[in-house]
Amino acid sequence: MGRHISNRYSDLWKSERWKQHEKNLFRLQRRVYKAVRVGDLKKARSLQKLIMKSRSAQLLAVRQVTQLNQGKRTAGVDGKASLNYKERFQVLEKLGSSAENWTHQGLREIPIAKKNGSTRMLKVPTIQDRAWQCLAKYTLEPAHEATFSAYSYGFRTGRSAQDAQKMLFQNLNSRKNGINKRVIELDIKKCFDRISHSSIMDRLLAPAGLKIGIFRCLKAGINPEFPEQGTPQGGVVSPLLANIALNGIEEINPKNRCIRYADDMVIILKPKDNAEKVLEKIKTFLAERRMEISEEKTKITNTTDGFDFLGWKFRVQKNGKFRCIPSEENHRNIREKIKTVVNNSNYGAEVKAKKLAPIVRGWRNYHKSCDMSSSRDSLWFMTKTANRKFRKEKKISRHKATELCKKAFPEVRYEQNQHVNVKGTKSPYDGDLVYWSNRNSKLYDNATAKALKRQNHSCGHCGLKFINEEKVHLHHIDENHDNWKENNLMAVHQSCHQQLHWSQKDT
Repeated sequence: MGRHISNRYSDLWKSERWKQHEKNLFRLQRRVYKAVRVGDLKKARSLQKLIMKSRSAQLLAVRQVTQLNQGKRTAGVDGKASLNYKERFQVLEKLGSSAENWTHQGLREIPIAKKNGSTRMLKVPTIQDRAWQCLAKYTLEPAHEATFSAYSYGFRTGRSAQDAQKMLFQNLNSRKNGINKRVIELDIKKCFDRISHSSIMDRLLAPAGLKIGIFRCLKAGINPEFPEQGTPQGGVVSPLLANIALNGIEEINPKNRCIRYADDMVIILKPKDNAEKVLEKIKTFLAERRMEISEEKTKITNTTDGFDFLGWKFRVQKNGKFRCIPSEENHRNIREKIKTVVNNSNYGAEVKAKKLAPIVRGWRNYHKSCDMSSSRDSLWFMTKTANRKFRKEKKISRHKATELCKKAFPEVRYEQNQHVNVKGTKSPYDGDLVYWSNRNSKLYDNATAKALKRQNHSCGHCGLKFINEEKVHLHHIDENHDNWKENNLMAVHQSCHQQLHWSQKDT
């Protein structure tokens, strides 16, 4: 009997018209964005209330935190690491009745080691609280995207670290006389832990019910020493709240380009600029939000000496040319990840190759707008070491080991400064589907890129454009992952990929 009920909830969940729900939500979000752009905040708040009450938005929020998010299996204080289909509908029912009067449970604290030897505390909400925060994010994000600076790139739909990387090139290349410039490497002391709650609440574009929910969310993760400060790291909505509080810091000094990724910032100084005056203005801005600069970590650097930012080493060479390569720390991290897999004695060479491939491909994709020509950055030594160790296992032939290394270290085409930046303050919520689907398609390479082009940048399963943050997956139609013929490959949304495999299992 219990199994029959379980199957019923499973069938109900899988039969939901997910793409129609996405259309319904996006239609409301686009209207919120346009209302804020024209200054009609009353209409925007009215539309935001509709999103909070929308069954489509509530369903998508539950699906996002239980199926699609990377941390979907991280338990909160209630110990639940996942929800069955019946429990998902129970969370949906609670969202339907209490979305505008939500009370948060406590947060599970997980210590995370930092590179300087200290620890930071990751504070993880329960799954149902994460679902509410996701719903809040759906509601708040389009309103604030209409106000965010064009030079803020972290934790924003449609923008990435590569946009910040390209902006540095545009400001430091030889045409811009980058050789004579300096940069301020700005570090905010304990940014997420010190943001004042009032600075967030004062800037929040939201109806009263949602504001109360966000206030309760902030209070659920407070440090007793600083009861009026901090946004819990680990919450779905936390990065957006940090962006709301810091928005505007990029425009303090209009003559100096400030490039921000969350709380990491680089400010470009021209030869005659007074760095102290620039820093004073920033200190005043942060003080209003109860934050301060880390004097030890904030540095003023000549571009010819080079500086690290977002995992890259940027430097203007003596000939005036701008160069970007993976930073030493970033390279050390990828070496450690590769060594961990290669030296693991619990599985054989073929399994190691499968585990290495996504790690290496992801790293190379992140750095594909860098100069990756050196033997260090091409991972030449790591490939040779892996080849030698593969051959030792069960006496694998030289040819077989070479084939496994090709699979373990997949090639990704690179070209320095190839990335194309988002145009100005454009946002995925502006409704320009063609622009955003074409742009998102360019983030992929090789077989995925070819499949996207064949499909006119639309999902092969649902037919919708790729316009949001959801990942593009490559689906093997015959389920044979060794068959890479073009007619067997289809680019689909991550959620569509899950649905395709559900239907194949059912048949």
